[in-house]
Amino acid sequence: MKVLLLGSGTSTGVPRIGNDWGDCDPNEPRNRRTRVSIIVESDEGKRLLVDTSTDLRRQLLDNDIGSVDGVFWTHDHADHCHGIDDLRVMRYGRGGPLPGFASEDAAYRLRQRFGYVFAGQHGYPTIVSLEVLDRLRLFAGFGVEWCQMPHGPGETTGYRFEADGKSIAYATDYSAITDEMVELYEGVDVLVSDCLRRDPHPTHAHLAMAMELAERCGAGKLVLSHLDKSMDYASLCEETPDNVIVGYDGLEVVA
Repeated sequence: MKVLLLGSGTSTGVPRIGNDWGDCDPNEPRNRRTRVSIIVESDEGKRLLVDTSTDLRRQLLDNDIGSVDGVFWTHDHADHCHGIDDLRVMRYGRGGPLPGFASEDAAYRLRQRFGYVFAGQHGYPTIVSLEVLDRLRLFAGFGVEWCQMPHGPGETTGYRFEADGKSIAYATDYSAITDEMVELYEGVDVLVSDCLRRDPHPTHAHLAMAMELAERCGAGKLVLSHLDKSMDYASLCEETPDNVIVGYDGLEVVA
């Protein structure tokens, strides 16, 4: 079981428009970050896509991903869902829509914004059959658990996927650690976590918070993602312990 970071950057990516690299070395390829999405893959080759980032087409091409078995959304913010139209190609040749899952609130907002994706229009077929997470426990051979996490004034969904005796968790866009999060991620083999910057932020985890979550839940490996232009790859590697992996676009981590 493994996780592939399709993108590892914050909502503006790195560099920002204007060729603004901030503190990131432009000569380090791992500092070039697209918006966050991940693929979780089992030993049997089943793939789950989490979030449809703004850069999804490029990410799927760069990693030679032509199909997925299901799509999960964490929330409806633009950097996590506005690449949704690129799912159309993965609908081709299927007997039905791609299975998709989100929390009740996120599903409502996604349907409002992208109605044609979930209901079809003008002779075009439905691309994704969107269901609410409430009763989902098993999908495509993966055990699926989830919880809602605080994201400033809103919420986002954190996931834990299990297969082949291993576990991978995804906690992006959270601004506080709750007991429910610690319980969900307890003993996870790989935790991919939000880590916007070093200083605290009102809607995102910072470095100390990501490290605290990993310690409290006893994660085997911590992968830092959703990194902004202040988070230079080499500098961050030097200041983090061995069980912490600084994420970058295209990184694969085996559970």
